[in-house]
Amino acid sequence: VQLQASGGGLVQAGGSLRLSCAASGRAVSSINMAWFRQAPGKEREFVAAIRWIVWDTYYADSVKGRFIIFRDNAKNTVYLQMNSLKPEDTAIYYCAAASQTGTIRTPAGPEYWGQGTLVTVSS
Repeated sequence: VQLQASGGGLVQAGGSLRLSCAASGRAVSSINMAWFRQAPGKEREFVAAIRWIVWDTYYADSVKGRFIIFRDNAKNTVYLQMNSLKPEDTAIYYCAAASQTGTIRTPAGPEYWGQGTLVTVSS
């Protein structure tokens, strides 16, 4: 599975961004997908995930109610809609994929990673 993340950029606090993760090699509807982020000097952390079946979604407490993860099967792409952005959301965002039985909510779980896209939120 190859993952290509895009959509990062500079946005003011309170603004919105949509990140995209285009997959190739496997259908996003057949694997678990997630977004992680890593801020300077910090460890990589889980942000959101969507399971391959029944569209179960999971969110970190820090983004719950502000971020939405969803997928477009026709485009084989997973998205992260980020609203009400805060300066503390500034980080490199990575998309990741795991097998249907794999762990997707910890950085040690996913088997495949995209290259990351930088999100900067100014105050």
